[in-house]
Amino acid sequence: MSLAVVNETTVTTFVEDRKAFENCVEECFEMLDVDGDRVLSRSELREGFSKIMSLGHGSREEEKIDPLFNTIFNRFDEDRNGSIDPQEFRCLIRELMFAMGRGFGNSPVLVVLDSLLMKAVEHEFGRI
Repeated sequence: MSLAVVNETTVTTFVEDRKAFENCVEECFEMLDVDGDRVLSRSELREGFSKIMSLGHGSREEEKIDPLFNTIFNRFDEDRNGSIDPQEFRCLIRELMFAMGRGFGNSPVLVVLDSLLMKAVEHEFGRI
């Protein structure tokens, strides 16, 4: 199991390295875009985030996370076409990463395995 320590500086430096960050976001987008149509539907985004964040799949859990997805689409689906395109997804992930970084502050946080936070650590060590 891979473990690393991350803090706000690690995350911020990674996101601000436009090329490295955008390459990682593109990889993530492609993983979530199950049907390959270059946009993320609500169901693709929900399924992907459920895996990433270990969200439940029961009806009770869906009731709890529906407002989250409504907020995401209201905030990031700029053209209001009912899907998230690569640019909108990049903005979403950028905002999420900065929010997590601010939450971490200077406190060290352990991250495990393959995630965008681990990509930030790899970036810090010059691996990406």
